Amino acid sequence: MTVTTAVPIEICPGFRPRPGITHAVFDFDGTLSLIRHGWPDIMLAMFLEMLPPRTDDDPAALRTELMHEMLSFNGKQTIHQMVAFAERVRARGGEPREPQCYLAEYTLRLERDIARRSRQIRAGTDPDNFVVPGGRTLIERLLARGVKLYILSATLEPFVRREAALLELTRYFEGRIHGGHEEQPPFSKGAVFDRILREERIPGAQLLSFGDGPVELHHTKELGGLAVAVASDETEIGSGKIHEQKRTQLIAAGADLVIPDYQCHEELVNLIFDAR
Repeated sequence: MTVTTAVPIEICPGFRPRPGITHAVFDFDGTLSLIRHGWPDIMLAMFLEMLPPRTDDDPAALRTELMHEMLSFNGKQTIHQMVAFAERVRARGGEPREPQCYLAEYTLRLERDIARRSRQIRAGTDPDNFVVPGGRTLIERLLARGVKLYILSATLEPFVRREAALLELTRYFEGRIHGGHEEQPPFSKGAVFDRILREERIPGAQLLSFGDGPVELHHTKELGGLAVAVASDETEIGSGKIHEQKRTQLIAAGADLVIPDYQCHEELVNLIFDAR
């Protein structure tokens, strides 16, 4: 089922409007921010470069398999993808590096794009060029309804805060920006969700989340909240196209609604709050 808008909204079985929603949690990278746009292609290229070849490899199938595995960890800290890749190298008879070594190399490659985009914004490029289309307007619509907003990202918190400030998003969240860390116990989005409900003294039914990874959507549904999957095809930002691998994984994680971006913000908010 779709709603007729410039950008279609896929309504998944079991969806019901939630006029009582009071709190909304946004993932950051790929859900609000495009500063790290293209990370899957960078990671995939590195994995293909470093993976021991096999004579029977089907290049297209291998790319699809690697991409599926990478996206399945989306929402967790990046070290999980590196651990899985090291195991894959070992399974092919190779001698893998330590996962932290893969992580360092990937971070170095990604940082080049982050630095270039950050320089563009500081030089005067409109920050909204690096916000998921319609994201700022959606945020403002939710705030106008009195919804309390959070950012929850697996990216290390200092980087999330720095990039949110660069995109001029910080003011909407009033300090409620949570990111990953390297301390013990290990970072867990589920633990942060639990803390939000406990501190705010709300039931999960009043929780709304937006994410492009299975982790945050799965936790939202476990708590009884409403989960919106942002399944952008990042090769064509703003095109309204859905990334089918993301869509499949996000629906499996329990998504109630699937969108490519927030250009459908008016209809999306009306649908969620039953205000049509």
